Amino acid sequence: MSCDFTKEGNLTVSNTAYTDEVAESFAKESGVNPRPNERKFELDETGAFIRQANTFIEPFGSEPGNHKAEANRFAIYWAKGCHWSNRPVITRDILGLTDLIKDQLVTQTGETNVYGHGFGDQEGFKDPITGVHFLSEFYKNANPNYTGRATTPTLVDIKDLKAVNNDYHRLTNYLEVQFRPFQPKDAPDLYPVAYRKEIDEFNDWLFPTVNNGHYRMSFCSSLSAYEEAFADFYAALDKLEVRLSNNRFIFGDFITDADIRVFPTLVRWDIWYYRNVGPIHKRIRDYPNLWAYTCELYNIPAFHKNTYVRDIALRRIREGGTDFASRIAGQIDYEKFFATDGSRKALSKHPDQLYLKHPEGETVEDYIKPISKTHWNDKDIKVRNPNNRTISVDPSINPLKGIIDK
Repeated sequence: MSCDFTKEGNLTVSNTAYTDEVAESFAKESGVNPRPNERKFELDETGAFIRQANTFIEPFGSEPGNHKAEANRFAIYWAKGCHWSNRPVITRDILGLTDLIKDQLVTQTGETNVYGHGFGDQEGFKDPITGVHFLSEFYKNANPNYTGRATTPTLVDIKDLKAVNNDYHRLTNYLEVQFRPFQPKDAPDLYPVAYRKEIDEFNDWLFPTVNNGHYRMSFCSSLSAYEEAFADFYAALDKLEVRLSNNRFIFGDFITDADIRVFPTLVRWDIWYYRNVGPIHKRIRDYPNLWAYTCELYNIPAFHKNTYVRDIALRRIREGGTDFASRIAGQIDYEKFFATDGSRKALSKHPDQLYLKHPEGETVEDYIKPISKTHWNDKDIKVRNPNNRTISVDPSINPLKGIIDK
């Protein structure tokens, strides 16, 4: 190799490039295994992509064995391109928890990412918070027998160097509820006690149809699975387009946890996801309400700061490449692309208020209720089949219209 080297403990560290050879030396020292390939291990017999169940799903709460919310104990490890991991960072910032819960971006390891998420853009290719080289080290510390993928987001105990929670289905809810004692008194109410059933039901419908829809198209291995995912995704967008025709946000006048889940998928579709799914039916820009909604959210500081649209759009472009991304993506003014005219304010009775306030007289104790479980974490792959979904109200209809936004 033509790189210069320095010694770090028993490892040889390249000063100039994070090669697969260097990644392998780190892996041998830390005892981590190569990252399992979801295209091999997360397909059912029909070729459909059935995402692995989250393993670190122990809730935060007051019951025996529950994790305890604590200031300056945890960090969110996340990736720019991963919309699952975009969500808890946005939530944390909205709720005023930025100084109490750290965050650290991860990148690929080596040239081919054999060992999964790491810190290729950091000095010594190490996590600047804890000094580890791979996200999977936190998983190994928490469970030496864990064999699945180390995923983003992961909430890590940075004192014990252990993965605590990788449940993207409920992680934002834990930040909203169990970390309520650490939020400012006037922090927004993203997950109102009275409406959690409706929000949970919507979110659990959103997961297989929209949030995971892109991945179902990208990772499946059969035409039938692709066509099913394609149909589910665009049928769901059609319903959301109708819903947002007379609702500023998913549940009316105010941003809730549901909006934080819808946004990261929509904002990535036209600049990145479209490349991975083959012929597309429509861009998000072709849905007037969905597009205006996406742009409005993008221009809100917590959403804007944590989205990195230009970085996402320019991922994996090739110098001299002839594809659209390599030729054109770098010339686009993304701030202009996502500009908003403010017209969606007219849909709200409270045009200058983005967030719901906690009810008068509500105590922290009133707010901290157990978080519901989701069947999307079930170990049985058949239970996690995307068709195993129900919702009591058609998603094109807001069941809280005129209720949550009085």
